[in-house]
Amino acid sequence: MSSQSLVQKTAMVISWVGASVIDVSKDFIQEVGRVTLFFTESVRLIFAKPSRFPEVIKHMEFIGNQSIWIICLTGGFTGLALSLQIYLGFKMFNAVNMVGPVVALGITRELGPVLTGLIVAARAGGAMAARLGTMRVNEQIDALEVMGVNTKQYLIAPRMLAAFICMPLLTAVFDFVAMIGSWFLCVKMVQLDEAIFWQKIRDMIEVKHINEGLFKGAVFGIFFALICTYRGFNTTGGAKGVGDATNQGVVQSMVMVIIMDYFLTILIRVYYSFMGAS
Repeated sequence: MSSQSLVQKTAMVISWVGASVIDVSKDFIQEVGRVTLFFTESVRLIFAKPSRFPEVIKHMEFIGNQSIWIICLTGGFTGLALSLQIYLGFKMFNAVNMVGPVVALGITRELGPVLTGLIVAARAGGAMAARLGTMRVNEQIDALEVMGVNTKQYLIAPRMLAAFICMPLLTAVFDFVAMIGSWFLCVKMVQLDEAIFWQKIRDMIEVKHINEGLFKGAVFGIFFALICTYRGFNTTGGAKGVGDATNQGVVQSMVMVIIMDYFLTILIRVYYSFMGAS
């Protein structure tokens, strides 16, 4: 093979790769732009007239009340499992009295909001995408628009506001139940001193640690509601499209919760550093 033909083939490969990257990047940037416009318009419509307060309450009941039992179940066993693993590790170094505060820090800062976000995104977010997708393919959304109803204000804004309100509350429930699970394992099962267990937690846990998790929960609520409602609202392709939109909404929401947790943790650490806190 001559050097000239090798150079030509290499140039063709580089051109093909470059064109593919440009196409993917262009599609991604356009999608981000559409989602951003969808988000800003929906947030603006939260405060528009007429008030959709009854819709907000209805969706709060669905997102919040109907998620409590699964949040309690998951939180309790998370506290039990995490406490057991930390206890087995700390026992090797005779530091079992630190199990309580370590579990409390892990739950309030990270596991509480993240697991709550994953659970609620899967349960409520999937339902949002499926319901809106079904309304779209059945032309119910088109019918509402013909009747002069602002569909984003009626269908999207109440769901986003309800998720924003409910997620910190569900995170707090998860934290509480997880700590009850941790107390049960440490005090009732492995016979640690109960007074020391709670005293160590009081010494190490501050209000800002709890607020950090609640703040993350609120952000996760906005993101999963945004992604799932966007996918459902823009569904195409009939019944198959509804399934695809639901799948994409749930998967993308759960991935976004994990990604956003990392960046929010960095952002909070930077804020603490700027404010001179630990």
